[in-house]
Amino acid sequence: MYSIKNNSRSVFIPIRGLQYHVRLWGQPKPGQTPLVLVHGWMDVAASYQFMVDALSSNHFIIAPDWRGFGLTASGGTDSFWYPDYLADLDALLDHFSPDAPVNLVGHSMGGNVAMLYAGLRPQRVQRLINLEGFGLPDTQPDQAPARLTRWLDEVSQLRSGAMALKTYPSLEAVAQRLMKNNPHLSADKADWLAAHWSAETSPGQRTILGEAAHKVINPQLYRVDEVLATFRSIQAPVLMVEASDDSMTRWWRGSFTLAQHHERLQHVAQVKIVTLPDCGHMLHHDQPELLAQLIERFIDPATSS
Repeated sequence: MYSIKNNSRSVFIPIRGLQYHVRLWGQPKPGQTPLVLVHGWMDVAASYQFMVDALSSNHFIIAPDWRGFGLTASGGTDSFWYPDYLADLDALLDHFSPDAPVNLVGHSMGGNVAMLYAGLRPQRVQRLINLEGFGLPDTQPDQAPARLTRWLDEVSQLRSGAMALKTYPSLEAVAQRLMKNNPHLSADKADWLAAHWSAETSPGQRTILGEAAHKVINPQLYRVDEVLATFRSIQAPVLMVEASDDSMTRWWRGSFTLAQHHERLQHVAQVKIVTLPDCGHMLHHDQPELLAQLIERFIDPATSS
């Protein structure tokens, strides 16, 4: 089992009618910029533990479980909307850092939320680190009827129980699932993550800590022109961190390419792109030491590596 170096503590805070679970490392210090870590789809805040352990300096770290993930319930919704993540993050920063900007790190879905938020609230973000948050293929207005129809169908399937999440007979089975998804993940880290990524719902049955409603398609089309307009409003320096294992090709199979993603990033005023070696999409699991060094150099160039 992986042995953690930096213990976190859990707090629950009221955010927009929900009791939000937030994992905290360290203590706030005068003059120190908080480091906010937001996770990706079907993940949890504890996912950042390996990277936190690799940081060389003491930071005050704030890592929420998004609504409907981890220990944050959704309130029974049957759909999840990107604007809710933005408003949740806004309320989170109002709670923990109302008078000062933060350094914001987002992975995958969290990276997309972080990019949009930095364009909407540029004064709240000092530096932004996007970990494999690529965005989505562009859409066209004539796709709307089919998208909305699919959304209606999937909401109906959710109500019927047809979209229930898979269960696992043991922590070992959850760990095996994690390693199957990520061949780079070591067994000790998988065992540790399994206990935070799942919960025992009944004797001999464990379920991923992510609500089934997250599987329902977003009825909103992804409008690239609106996204780019938001990117142009970002004032913070941005570090885009990509994995050497090309996730884009595997996911989108040509419908959205890494080159197109880089074209979109040209609309960000200050952006640096770095590729981490020998890792996949979960680069904070695969290369936590290299990633920690990269982040600390970016948020404070005087920090020694």
